[in-house]
Amino acid sequence: MHRRQFIRNTGLIAVFAGMNPDQLKGKGTHTMKNIEVIHTGSDFEREKLVRPFGFKGAYLTELWQVVSRLETASGINKTGIATQSVLYGDAELFAAHSEAEGNALMYLVAGHALKLIKKTPFRDPVSLLDAIFPRLLAEAKQLTGKADLNTNFVYNALVSADNAAWLLYAAENNFSTFDEMVPAAYKKGLSHKNNKVAIMYQVPYGMPVQDLQQAAAAGYFVFKIKTGYPGTTAEMLEKDMARLTQVHQALKDLRTTQTPNGKLIYTMDANGRYEKKEWLMRYLDHARKIGAFEHILFYEEPLAEQNEEDVSDTGITIAADESVHNETSAIRRIEQGYKAMVLKGIAKTLSMSMKIAALAAEKQIPCICADLTVNPVLIDWNKNLAARLMSFPGVGMGFMETNGDMNYHNWKNMQAYHPLAGASWTQPRNGVFVLNEDFYHQSGGIFQSSPHYQGIIQQPH
Repeated sequence: MHRRQFIRNTGLIAVFAGMNPDQLKGKGTHTMKNIEVIHTGSDFEREKLVRPFGFKGAYLTELWQVVSRLETASGINKTGIATQSVLYGDAELFAAHSEAEGNALMYLVAGHALKLIKKTPFRDPVSLLDAIFPRLLAEAKQLTGKADLNTNFVYNALVSADNAAWLLYAAENNFSTFDEMVPAAYKKGLSHKNNKVAIMYQVPYGMPVQDLQQAAAAGYFVFKIKTGYPGTTAEMLEKDMARLTQVHQALKDLRTTQTPNGKLIYTMDANGRYEKKEWLMRYLDHARKIGAFEHILFYEEPLAEQNEEDVSDTGITIAADESVHNETSAIRRIEQGYKAMVLKGIAKTLSMSMKIAALAAEKQIPCICADLTVNPVLIDWNKNLAARLMSFPGVGMGFMETNGDMNYHNWKNMQAYHPLAGASWTQPRNGVFVLNEDFYHQSGGIFQSSPHYQGIIQQPH
């Protein structure tokens, strides 16, 4: 097991220790038991990456795995796990600090979430999130010194506590499966049972094309190309277009049995790096010129969050990700021509993802599940969402990204931390996860504890 390395930054710790949130009054909604958390605990370990992992115009070298434990007045305790990605949460904050400092800040916000949870009885985790989020966002802005802190930073900090809250909610109400655990208001969005979930194979900056060809030979057929290279707008576009040419040259003649036309699928993700639609259109014009356009299924979050341009005339499906913080922002993006939603239960909490999935189902908007380079346990938290979303149009299966296997130095050991390591549905097969009745019966193993992650956490207090 890795030795945890705590950040000895007295300024940060002093802020953390000095914050004392006022009492919040939990207001019950329509559900079963009122749950009161009386003890909490948390800890983390650092996992190194194989090579610097580039997106949003910057690079990660490690990811912190955070564990939070909640114990109720009735004596039940549950542990939730999260992977922190400060670069995903707030790229400006990431750039303004060392990597360790950014992670320390997010971990401190996670600690504040636990303090608030101890003061907030709840009926279900969605109502808990609604109750504590405004206060936690305000505290996070003060803690980081960033008045315009991206809300995704706070959602990411909440994931471990939110997952623990869902497990508590299930235990307190005697739910033993993911389907039982989903509140009635959100069941419509998660009512399907896909027998296959396509794996989106991530193509970060600088990945050798030989790796892509090897992935295709192994059966992967959906390639998610990271765009938005570092540099000025002109440099970014030049590098993005050159990268697409390189990828397409390597993959264009390969075939798969998993798509109706036998062609491989490309998706793109700029993580909001394109400030104007005209830049996106130049990229798509290049895709047409080289013959790659017909391979593109959708493009994730190409435009900056503040961009309000309509994208219905781009000729492809545009999916909203970072700019969707809640139902209101999701509706705004739908009105602007966005035709798909990216769910990140492992980045923005399962609670918020259920809300967005329900709205998307009502509007007949397909969803996919993107990764955060999470650990194997969290892959199956994410897979529980992907498994129950309606199949993506034209492909006939769910979609999810997972890239931990290509990025974590310690991946083989991390796989063993999964309580059901080796189960058939944890193994990619010809570019998909094949989901059988055992997967649905076991709910991907999320209700079983991981001895490894249980072992690193402090005692509740």
